Amino acid sequence: MAEIIETIVYSFDELSEEAKEKARDWYRQGAFDDDWYCAVYSDFEQICEILGISLASVPVRLYGGGTRRRPCIWFSGFASQGDGACFEGNYLYVRGSARAIRAYAPKDVELHRIADTLRAAQWSNFFQLGARITHRGRYYHEYCMEIAVERGSAVYQAMTPTDEDDVAEALRDLARWLYRKLEDEYDYLTSDEVVDEAITANGYSFTEAGERFG
Repeated sequence: MAEIIETIVYSFDELSEEAKEKARDWYRQGAFDDDWYCAVYSDFEQICEILGISLASVPVRLYGGGTRRRPCIWFSGFASQGDGACFEGNYLYVRGSARAIRAYAPKDVELHRIADTLRAAQWSNFFQLGARITHRGRYYHEYCMEIAVERGSAVYQAMTPTDEDDVAEALRDLARWLYRKLEDEYDYLTSDEVVDEAITANGYSFTEAGERFG
C-alpha cells in the first residue's frame, strides 16, 4: 500500500554547524565541477607559449560527434606523496620570452626565474637548444617527464657542461609551478566560504542532519 511520508527540509543557512559541515562534504564529493581546473590550464597554455613550449595535444571526442584537441597536461592531487603535474611538448627559444613573461605575470618571481634560467642556457649555446618533453609511467609528476635536450648546431657543437641539466630542471620547475597553482585553485574552490556560496546560490535543500534532499 502506498503511503505518504513527510520530510521537513531546510535551506543551508537554516542548518546547524554540524549539519552544514556534512552538507559541505556532500558538495565537495559529488557536486564539484569536473572542469574546475580549466582556468589554470588556460593560463598555463599561455605561459608555455610565451616561454617557447609547444604543448602536445590529443583528439577528444565531443558529445555532438565532433572532436577537439586537448593539451597533454596531467596532474594528480592533492594528498598523496606521488602527486604532481606534468606535460608533454617541445621547447625552443623565443626571443624576448623573459621580458614577455614579466609583462604577463609581473609579480610571479618563480616564472621570472624559470625564464631567466632558460635564457641563460640558451645564451651559452647561441640560442640553439631545443627539448622534447614526453610523459612516461603511470604517475603524474615532474619526474614522470622524460626531457631530451639537444643543440641544433650546424657544425655539431656540443652543449656546455651544465646546460642540459639546467634546461631539464627549469622545465620540471614549470611543472611544479603548475601543480602549486592547481592546488591553490582547488583549495580556494573547496574552501568553506566558496562552497557555502555555491550551495546557497543553487538553492539546495537538506534534511536536519545535513543530508541532501531531492
